[in-house]
Amino acid sequence: MNQRNLFETKQKTERAFLVGVEIKGENMLMSVDDSLDELKLLSLTAGLEVIGRESQSIDHINPSTYIGKGKTKEIKLLAESLHADIVIFDVELSPRNFRDLEKEFGNQIRVIDRTTLILDIFGQHAQTSEGKLQVELAQYEYLLPRLTRAWSHLARQAGGGGGRTGNVGGVGLRGPGETQLEVDKRRIRSKISKLKDDLEKVRQHRNRYRKNRQSSNIPIVAMVGYTNAGKSTLHNLLTDSDVLIADKLFATLDPTTRRLEFRSGNAILLTDTVGFIQKLPTHLVAAFRATLEEVSEADLLLHIVDISHQNAISHYQSVIDTLKEIGAGNIPVITVLNKIDKFPDLDQKFGDYPPFKKAAPISALKKIGMNDLLNKIDTALFSEYSSIAVEIPYKNGQLISLFHRYGQILKVEHGIGSVTIEGKIPGRLVADFNRFLLNKH
Repeated sequence: MNQRNLFETKQKTERAFLVGVEIKGENMLMSVDDSLDELKLLSLTAGLEVIGRESQSIDHINPSTYIGKGKTKEIKLLAESLHADIVIFDVELSPRNFRDLEKEFGNQIRVIDRTTLILDIFGQHAQTSEGKLQVELAQYEYLLPRLTRAWSHLARQAGGGGGRTGNVGGVGLRGPGETQLEVDKRRIRSKISKLKDDLEKVRQHRNRYRKNRQSSNIPIVAMVGYTNAGKSTLHNLLTDSDVLIADKLFATLDPTTRRLEFRSGNAILLTDTVGFIQKLPTHLVAAFRATLEEVSEADLLLHIVDISHQNAISHYQSVIDTLKEIGAGNIPVITVLNKIDKFPDLDQKFGDYPPFKKAAPISALKKIGMNDLLNKIDTALFSEYSSIAVEIPYKNGQLISLFHRYGQILKVEHGIGSVTIEGKIPGRLVADFNRFLLNKH
């Protein structure tokens, strides 16, 4: 597997046939047709030509071929008639699914799943050394349990000396009775171990950098949202920076942080982060741990929603679910409804949807609503203070430091084993001190 993607080297534009699945009784964020529309966009982003699609509603997952055996044969015949090179399932397939589907489709048509496709796109778009490390780790961890003879050339290609880490795991050296597949798996395990070590160094460096930023007493605001919601356009507009903007999924992967000053004199550090998507591969979430900590450590989140998209509510909920998954579900959020220039009648369609009622409507492209958004951020971070009195044990020194960093201290009394502090803190931080409250003014 080379650094660019999980696929074989493309000599021509490959033709993809898409397969959607609806499991009866399962709560889906999108309809199967809408999800296949998104899979088509992912395929186009990966450089594929989509030549057809099919779907099936099933009562339960077939442990062998995921969908029914009859439907599998039907799709094979249809894909062959359309001269498809790849069949892409809009789900995450198990190792057994891959093995059995490869047998069903034969050597002329390759089978991949949604996760493989997203990993491929991330592999193409990663620019920094950190981003490449994270994507490579996710690719290898996903590949390892699914490695078969049909995939083993990818592992050997990765260790051939052209990769970043060179000959990891003893290229070409086979132990007594060891098959080529076992050699490939051993090589991948060594590669994964090295990548994890390298990423832990990156994470430690990022933690030190984050602590330095926090010590400057400047709040950190992270921008989150579904992929292609317009985060980079808004980030560029607010901070006068030059993050890549493209009308495609996952155009930018690496976080970009810039300073933003308000008319009030207050300042924040605004971070643009990787876009989320429904069914975001768990391997990517784990591999991008260091990057996603930029979100989980933020003081405030800006949740950017493409309000013109027909699945805006589903996109919103998908991001909320992902935030909970990475431990950022309790961070204060300002919802930002972007692209109102394409969909001006918000009340008619979304007036009764609670999360959108107090949102900030904007158009980053047309520069509409910027003053209102900036005022909301400034107010949320600097104007909404609560008066509290707390008694904090010295062993909770991080909370004492937090009060000193962001609060307005009126009185401090040091006792045996604890310190009593009276003052004001931003409303977003009150929950952190709840268990130590003495009284609330």
